[in-house]
Amino acid sequence: MNSPAVFSPELQSHLNGSCPLPHWGVIQAHGEDAANFLHNQLSNDVLLLPVGQSRLAAFCSAKGRMQASFIVIKTAPDTILLVLSLDLLAQTLKRLSMFVVRAKVKMSDATGQWQLRGLMGDSARAAVGQAAPWQTTAQDGVHTVALYPAVLGESHIPRALWIAPAGHALPAGADAPTDLWQWAEVMSGLTLVSQPVFEAFVPQMLNYESVGGVNFKKGCYPGQEVVARSQFRGTLKRRTALVHSPVALAAGQDIFTPADPEQPCATVVLCAARPDGQGFDALVSGTTESLQTGWRVGSSEGESLALLPLPYPLLADI
Repeated sequence: MNSPAVFSPELQSHLNGSCPLPHWGVIQAHGEDAANFLHNQLSNDVLLLPVGQSRLAAFCSAKGRMQASFIVIKTAPDTILLVLSLDLLAQTLKRLSMFVVRAKVKMSDATGQWQLRGLMGDSARAAVGQAAPWQTTAQDGVHTVALYPAVLGESHIPRALWIAPAGHALPAGADAPTDLWQWAEVMSGLTLVSQPVFEAFVPQMLNYESVGGVNFKKGCYPGQEVVARSQFRGTLKRRTALVHSPVALAAGQDIFTPADPEQPCATVVLCAARPDGQGFDALVSGTTESLQTGWRVGSSEGESLALLPLPYPLLADI
């Protein structure tokens, strides 16, 4: 299957500006125990997160399955924002609140209090420069988080999350459609968990340990034992890959391989259409064995998916 090795000038011209993010929401944790409480619930270190900085983290079940994932932003010593997929917000807020007990922290839906925009290309470059992923600039209540870039071949398109109080002037740059942001998200090799893949993966199945989403040195959190065992005992059997597809795919959709036609071997995490109309790109999490035998859509005889290089290296099992 043909797939361009780099972003064409046409594609690069699309990947500029500021995109609304109506599919993301915000949970706020406020109180003197906010950092400690979230540190005990999430896969990453929140206690040592400096004010004005950000991290990626997963919220897992006792079995290590991801119920949500967040861009965690510490806006004040007693306030932390969790940016997540909006379709998981209500149930995630309810579940997190169940664990509060005596902790001095209040969890709330703060989506209406914040504006979220995705910055791409020159707009992202102007906001965060050459900052590494998760590095954050904070000014006048506005936080801009550097994200993993959209990558195809040698072409890299900067991306950033801009979050500001409601009513704040929007960032400079032309408006771009949300579906373009979602395609760039696919091309970054990293996405947040959404409802169709609720509890489908442990963090490593979405490559989170390779992109700064898991801290193996911190204390316990729900599912920590399963996550650690997967890493340290060499039992990682599933990974997320970047693929090109001739047909549209849906999050949660099963993928098959001719080597084992009866059983699905992979699951679609996120799919988006290429802006130039040349098919679709997707993130798919599947068995490392089936990656060698090929992935097919719908059945073992369906359309083939073409592997694209991931834009970051995977950490080896420990």
